[in-house]
Amino acid sequence: MMNKQKTLLVVGGGAAGFFCAINAAAMNPSLKIIIIEKTSKVLSKVKISGGGRCNVTNDCFDIEELAKKYPRGQQFLRKAFHQFNPKHTIQWFKERNIILKAEPDGRMFPATNSSQTIIDCFLSEINKHAIELMVNCEVVEIQKHETEFTIITSNATTITAHFLCIATGGYPKSLQFDWLKKIGHTIDEPIPSLFSFNIPNAAITQLMGISVNNVTVKIAGTKLQQQGAILITHWGLSGPVILKLSAFAAKELNDKKYQFVIVVNWLGNKNENSLQEEWHTLRINSATKKMGYANPFQLPNRLWQYLLQQSFIDENIRWAELTSKQQNLLIKNITAQELKVNGKTTFKEEFVTCGGIVVNEIDVNTMQSKKMEHLFFAGEVLNIDGITGGFNFQNAWTTAWIAAKNISEISMQ
Repeated sequence: MMNKQKTLLVVGGGAAGFFCAINAAAMNPSLKIIIIEKTSKVLSKVKISGGGRCNVTNDCFDIEELAKKYPRGQQFLRKAFHQFNPKHTIQWFKERNIILKAEPDGRMFPATNSSQTIIDCFLSEINKHAIELMVNCEVVEIQKHETEFTIITSNATTITAHFLCIATGGYPKSLQFDWLKKIGHTIDEPIPSLFSFNIPNAAITQLMGISVNNVTVKIAGTKLQQQGAILITHWGLSGPVILKLSAFAAKELNDKKYQFVIVVNWLGNKNENSLQEEWHTLRINSATKKMGYANPFQLPNRLWQYLLQQSFIDENIRWAELTSKQQNLLIKNITAQELKVNGKTTFKEEFVTCGGIVVNEIDVNTMQSKKMEHLFFAGEVLNIDGITGGFNFQNAWTTAWIAAKNISEISMQ
């Protein structure tokens, strides 16, 4: 007698949801698979990621280094990456005739430079495997009866499934997790991650559009600091170094209600003491030159002028004429300028949340819930988030692939 066909229901039509469904179908063609998505659009984050180019992954192939890119979920992913990591991602897409290329900063994009390439690939795969897609369909309740789930949706549709994979992405509000709390899972409160710093009415915002490649930014009174490129905006500071810092400091900054002081070292590696030691030589070399026109640090000219103004130095005085008070203030402003942050700006389309399903309730080897058999999780619904650079998508591919592998194996038993 033949076994009854098993059904997998994937909740969430984003990167993790599609990847889980496609891989489960490839590994066990006898599975009936349905993806349900609460909005009318699927793969919306894939579409807008990387400015519409889709930052698929990162060419960071060392698992230890890779895990460090995740402010939350490091230990969990360190284990998971042994099963599926960026090398596997590159190979997976290559097998479907999509070549991923790396940029100097490690970010990897499809060679076509278009996110539509990834979307077309996924849509073609779900057609090939006859995966059903239901849109405008939100889950409001999950019930478990022995070996089957009953899923009740907002439009009063009831779906029965043997396996359930939750891949909804992150939610910005705790209330949105209520339907998952009801089945016994604990939620780490969601708070924003990856945001820029608002510095309202500060003189620095007049330099909007200026970027500096290697800057160190520290949150005053903490050990939290990051190094990288910075961008000055009309509202404050952004760029990779700020986004990275916001991710690693998400909880602390939320506790501070986004009111805090940052210390900016515009030279990156040099500190106040090392610059003090070099200063005598710099001063001799530029003695007769006017301060405004002799900038020995290769800083953008408008930024140099601004640092002089902040140090009460007339740009027309010569290097040799600097008083020791002016000199010390300038060194401090170059290597440890303090700026008061008041608020944040979140990128709504590409929001990333810190928070979600507590990972110690999930078996890292299978992505199955430790609370309920045949219930799986993948992607950002878990309390895992990465910095920018393709790391959040890699989390989606890794967790979704592991879930798919285990669902396919159990469903064939």
